[in-house]
Amino acid sequence: MNPTPKQLAILRAVRDCRRRRGYSPTMQELADQFGISKVTVFEHVEALEQKKLLRRQRRKARSLTLSPAARLPEDNTGLPLVGSIAAGRPIEAFENPDTVEVEQLFTSRHSTFALRVRGDSMIDDHIADGDMVVVERRSTAQNGEIVVALLADGSATLKRFYREKDRIRLQPANGAMKPIYVGSDVTIQGVVIGVLRTYRHSTAA
Repeated sequence: MNPTPKQLAILRAVRDCRRRRGYSPTMQELADQFGISKVTVFEHVEALEQKKLLRRQRRKARSLTLSPAARLPEDNTGLPLVGSIAAGRPIEAFENPDTVEVEQLFTSRHSTFALRVRGDSMIDDHIADGDMVVVERRSTAQNGEIVVALLADGSATLKRFYREKDRIRLQPANGAMKPIYVGSDVTIQGVVIGVLRTYRHSTAA
């Protein structure tokens, strides 16, 4: 079933908030944004859930997420997926028309956000200056995962996470750089789950 204009606006608000901030709006924030009561927001959200356009976890304030069935009219985030290409031995080229939705490519039970990389400390992990990393918002990490870590001086860094006996090692993927050692109170803001890169060639003579 199609959403009403107000329900469509709520879907857009949820999507835009997740893209900008990396997390979903609360019911109260939606009510304030649209100048309606919280009860009315609940009614719209329940209707969208019944239409299978919105998902929500009970008793969680920021759990609203768009379902894969939610297609907003102005959306154009998909890329044509036309087949496979060999990166080793040549294979027969063929087309298999489909679409790759970038947001769905990096699905997670946690909220996600993107950061643009500055610097080459992770170059040996094929994360270069100018790339965008897709980050799953989490406060814990397993050894070897690439994390966004907030240091005591307020700066953030992208490194591999290793918990040692009495400290944490934030390991760069660049042989010319030394690891950062911090106490166990370092703040993990997220774990990298993907990398996006564009290739642009200059047309200057």
